[in-house]
Amino acid sequence: MAKYNGGIIGVVNPTSFGKCTVTSVTASTPAFTFQPGTRLVSAAVVAGGGSGGVNVGGGGGAGGFRTCTSFPVCGASIPITIGAGGAGQPAPSFGTGNAGSNSVFSTITSAGGGKGGSRFSPGGSVLNGGSGGGGGIVDGIPCSVTAGTGNTPPVSPPQGNPGGNNQGGGGGASSAGTNAAPSGGTGGSGSDVTPIFGPGLPNSGVYAGGGGGGGFAPQSRPAGSGGPGGGGPGSAPGSAAPSGTTNTGGGGGGGGGPCGPSGSGGSGIVIVKELNKASGVWNIKSAFGAIKQGTWPLTKCSVTLDYLVVAGGGGGGANSPNPNGGGGAGGYRASGYGPAPLQGSAVVVSYYASASIPVTVGAGGAAGISTRGTPGSDSIFSTITSTGGGGGGIASSCGTLRTGLSGGSGGGGATGPSGCNPAPGGTGNSPPVSPPQGNSGGAAAGVNLAVSGGGGGGGATAAGSQGSPTVGPTPDGAGGPGGAGAPNSISGSAVSYAGGGGGGGNSTQPGGSGGSGVGGTGGTNAGSVNATAGTVNTGGGGGGGRSNPGSGGAGGSGIVIVRGPSARTFTVTPGTNTTSTLPAPAGGCKVATFTVSGTLTVS
Repeated sequence: MAKYNGGIIGVVNPTSFGKCTVTSVTASTPAFTFQPGTRLVSAAVVAGGGSGGVNVGGGGGAGGFRTCTSFPVCGASIPITIGAGGAGQPAPSFGTGNAGSNSVFSTITSAGGGKGGSRFSPGGSVLNGGSGGGGGIVDGIPCSVTAGTGNTPPVSPPQGNPGGNNQGGGGGASSAGTNAAPSGGTGGSGSDVTPIFGPGLPNSGVYAGGGGGGGFAPQSRPAGSGGPGGGGPGSAPGSAAPSGTTNTGGGGGGGGGPCGPSGSGGSGIVIVKELNKASGVWNIKSAFGAIKQGTWPLTKCSVTLDYLVVAGGGGGGANSPNPNGGGGAGGYRASGYGPAPLQGSAVVVSYYASASIPVTVGAGGAAGISTRGTPGSDSIFSTITSTGGGGGGIASSCGTLRTGLSGGSGGGGATGPSGCNPAPGGTGNSPPVSPPQGNSGGAAAGVNLAVSGGGGGGGATAAGSQGSPTVGPTPDGAGGPGGAGAPNSISGSAVSYAGGGGGGGNSTQPGGSGGSGVGGTGGTNAGSVNATAGTVNTGGGGGGGRSNPGSGGAGGSGIVIVRGPSARTFTVTPGTNTTSTLPAPAGGCKVATFTVSGTLTVS
């Protein structure tokens, strides 16, 4: 034996030189191509989620979720199928939802999520799937309706869980959907694959959450929330339910009753990590050849880094004839150098030499023009995701469009005709993290809502303020100021970030000021002043539009700043992003500032 292996005798073990490349496959392909030296992979295979049931419907089940490690692959390529989410059902209708489609990687098939039950097609085995759909109710009367069973067809380990009964939530990858009581059932939780594949994955690496059950007006039953991992929440009575998030396998939300359409299931995803593995005994010639080709496994390093991650701010709303809500600030998350109550832990980033770390900088939400402001986009570094700010509500009839949208910080509420109930601001710190990433938007309220000012968007350290009611003898209300942002000196200079946008003012009264000088100012009819935008690269919310025609302000784009020890060198792409070395007393710490999305290389 020694004659043929250079004089070294050892056990022959499987090897693979995939450079630990991670690829997220979001659409079917007949030929996914591997690295030349790849022989072993880890994979996560998530099927399409089922849609929710219509008209007091159960939530859709999440797509089947399966993982494998050290899975052998042969050949240069392999076909991959990404399952579609089940289509949502329109109203009026009394049918169940639609099941999701399978996702396939080699010999691994994950089954599509089960469909949610409805008012007159409540449940049973037709709701089975990768995770089961939630059961409906019979003509509005809860009974012992059986939800769909998960892990159908059965595999080991199980690919999903059952849904909940009686307007229940769809099952998720890591837990079952809950039964309805006192609200529609909550969708089951999805599963986190970052321990296998690392940070920087779509949807923060959490997949296959179940859809929430729909609400029901005659019993004053609110809708259930979707499960983490892309599950869509159920809808309020008569409203269309949101869909599961694309490429998560999340189940669609159940439609509220009466007459609420259901949400579609989210499409699936396959994630592939091509492994580096050189176990066994190697002769010098073989090892040198692998090094020369760049396929020999590299040393994995780790470093502790501080961060500031601010998402894009939400846009302010704009519509006539009344004032509109300001946009919420982008989510603010930091490990230091800012207010102590908001300081999280530094992150330990593991990387291979010469490998780049992806960084996402969220865009600001577009300004509303006869619409609610658009939410800002998320910013991401490593395991830290800050959520985009919620858009501001718009002046309309007594409906939900007046309510600010939820987000990192919530958008402000807008006014409506006299006699409407107060319009609340959107919820901040949504989804919830600790320490919190933001605050709620202010309401539009007063004795005469038609002349109240719009609510301010929430900020990093304070909620947005309520719009003022009538001021003095003139029936005009001022816009509520945006919530205060947070100062942070991670870059070496103290700068404020994540202030909420001010609400729009009515007639002669001013718009609300932007939080901490970085949120946009609300518009006012006095001088026909339009709302202003949140400051670029601060995550400030846009100002709310004035009462007569005019636009809201756009949200400010986000920012990511990373700070590390002096012994490290930072390289960034593209060239618009920058690096610097801080002078004493910071001890030569390295700082990388990202104003646009790019990559960070640490050496």
